[in-house]
Amino acid sequence: MRKRLFSGHDRDVSLETRIGSVTLPNPVMTASGTSGHGSELAAFADLNDLGAVVVKSLCATRFNGNDAPRLYPLPVGMLNSVGLQGPGLKAWIEHDLPAAARNAERIVVSIWGRTVEDYAKAAAILKGSPAVKRSVIAVEVNVSCPNIEDRSRMFAHSVTATSEAVAAAECGLPRWAKLSPNTHEICEVAAAALQAGAEALTLVNTAMGVAVDVERRSAVLGAVGGGLSGPALKPIAMRAVWECRDAFPDASIIGVGGVASGVDALEMIMAGANAVQVGTATFRDPRAPWKVISEIRSWCKKNGETRLEDLVGVAHA
Repeated sequence: MRKRLFSGHDRDVSLETRIGSVTLPNPVMTASGTSGHGSELAAFADLNDLGAVVVKSLCATRFNGNDAPRLYPLPVGMLNSVGLQGPGLKAWIEHDLPAAARNAERIVVSIWGRTVEDYAKAAAILKGSPAVKRSVIAVEVNVSCPNIEDRSRMFAHSVTATSEAVAAAECGLPRWAKLSPNTHEICEVAAAALQAGAEALTLVNTAMGVAVDVERRSAVLGAVGGGLSGPALKPIAMRAVWECRDAFPDASIIGVGGVASGVDALEMIMAGANAVQVGTATFRDPRAPWKVISEIRSWCKKNGETRLEDLVGVAHA
């Protein structure tokens, strides 16, 4: 039996946070696409010690993703062009959700699509599943995807497309809209997501980048372009969190991008995030999300903070 990371003597610091209508025991979640389909990290620590587990983005049907190579390590993070490979929601519900539910009390499913109808189909599958109703607390609507009905422009680069996709994803679960940093209109897009029914904003997905192999004289990744994640993304994500907190004082915001330590998480929280997600750091250390929680708690004790919620957005004062 795994030892719980946190015990009763830690209760003098409340890390509880609210994301829309959802209450989490602490603000640290896994990030979609970095911790598998729900239960993979259970081999390293107790998933119930996390705020929530966010699974890899899934669409209504199976999708094979991009050509290899798909990953490229950088001194400042990583480029990836996995291409949202996945078995499809029905297969995930049948084969992966049972194991995830045995290991985690709080599961967030991430969905994506290439058309607005794809989001509607995904929502219908979620809505029609008793297992999802029992085990899933929220759906993260990943709109950082190419919209093939708009010349493959990302949904999250369009106010209209974001609104349509988030609205189509209504499935009876709280919706969190995951947005792209690759737009100068992030506040306008965020407003559209909130108005379409999103209870929270997940800020942000990866930034677009390219790497070249000078020996082969070609792009490193099979799809040429990829998503930049890790430490280099943190200032970009922080900017999005800061601007959206200013624009939407009462919105729930989840900061994601380069969070690898308690200090990283606290920076996000003080910039305006109610919670954070840990992603690329888990490739180096699968226990990274738990370490972030422990470091947040230690910092709060050292600095006399008894409620994490009191730190949300304090850098704006």
